[in-house]
Amino acid sequence: MIGLIGILLLLLVMIVLQMPVGFSMALVGFCGLWYVTGLNSALSMIGTDTWANFSSYSLTVIPLFILMGTICFHSGVNKNLYETAYKWFGRTRGGIAMATIMACAGFAAICGSNNATAATMTTVALPEMKKYNYNKALSTGSIACGSTLGVVIPPSVVLIVYGIQTGQSIGKLFWGSTLPGILLALLFILTIYLLCRRYPEWGPGGPRVRLRDKIKAIPGMAEMIILFGLVMGGLYTGAYTPTEAGAAGTFFALLIAVVFRRRLSWKGFVSAIIDALKVTCMVIVIVWGAVIFGRFLTISRLPFQAVELVSNLQVEPYMVMIAILVIYGIAGMVMDALGFLLISIPIFFPIAIKLGYDPIWFGCILTVVTTMGAVTPPVGICAYVVSGMAEDIPLSTVFKGVLWFIPAYCVTMAIMILIPEIALFLPRLVR
Repeated sequence: MIGLIGILLLLLVMIVLQMPVGFSMALVGFCGLWYVTGLNSALSMIGTDTWANFSSYSLTVIPLFILMGTICFHSGVNKNLYETAYKWFGRTRGGIAMATIMACAGFAAICGSNNATAATMTTVALPEMKKYNYNKALSTGSIACGSTLGVVIPPSVVLIVYGIQTGQSIGKLFWGSTLPGILLALLFILTIYLLCRRYPEWGPGGPRVRLRDKIKAIPGMAEMIILFGLVMGGLYTGAYTPTEAGAAGTFFALLIAVVFRRRLSWKGFVSAIIDALKVTCMVIVIVWGAVIFGRFLTISRLPFQAVELVSNLQVEPYMVMIAILVIYGIAGMVMDALGFLLISIPIFFPIAIKLGYDPIWFGCILTVVTTMGAVTPPVGICAYVVSGMAEDIPLSTVFKGVLWFIPAYCVTMAIMILIPEIALFLPRLVR
């Protein structure tokens, strides 16, 4: 009961006081521990857990992968990706929106940041879609949803945090989310194709581009392919661990941006470090709050009671999994998706394992439903970023466009439930 009260109090604190999710979890978790075990015991547990988690070498993977993404962002890799996709597919009806999804998927493979992808693709792609009179809802919806691919396609901060919290291999989580991420991107493109087939005026074709110019644009994708290949290839062969992959990726990103492309100025480098520090601090505070709140839930025995309750239910395991995903989907509409993920993992992870689900698969499907929470109203952060960058387009229009892509998320999760191998095939090949 005290565990349930803690969760309700946490939601109340965040919604009413608008306190950041990391500090909210820490505050409620500490108060709960104080109530259950006493002040001295609570202080001792917080100190011990904080040191045990944050003295871990594996945590360095978070700032390293984030820095790799910010370096790519400030060196203009995203613009190159978009220009290449635009020249190859812009002529097709709805092609500019499809090119935006492709560019988002490519940038997600080396960035992992929803907000950075949403901001840059709004700046780069939206003017082109306005130029050719694309439907505003379709334009902004494709950018907002495309930018969420950064959570699914590795490297993903959400997968890193999930792996640290549950003790799973980050490398296997990366490989496990690769095919679902590609599937989700393809379903976004299919959505655009079907919409523009039904409403041709929503996405008129762009100008014809000569084959010579298309071929010249191909090197614009080379840096993304090379960087992604070096990072994931090293993980696959066992050349380096996931933590070392973050350092290697940052080094390769600097090498490409400074030595080969010469597009990263000193000012851009400093900005990349500052942005990486800001995002890292935000993630670390959230993880710290989740550690304290997770210990409180463990002391309250709520996760164990939940496992016992589910074990006694006379329903199929897939029905329980669908119920869990529905809870995540609803929670993503009213609070920070990453925050709720960290709050709920201590409860739902043991249930999933008890039901026989693979922990790698469970982490991958959670990234998809968490991704959906980043665009659904009323707190879909990516929709807010797109609306803020496109000052003449109201937030309601962005959310209207997002709704067309929600079935793609649902279909991806349904396929993952029906065919678990889509998330388990590649991890089994990793050393």
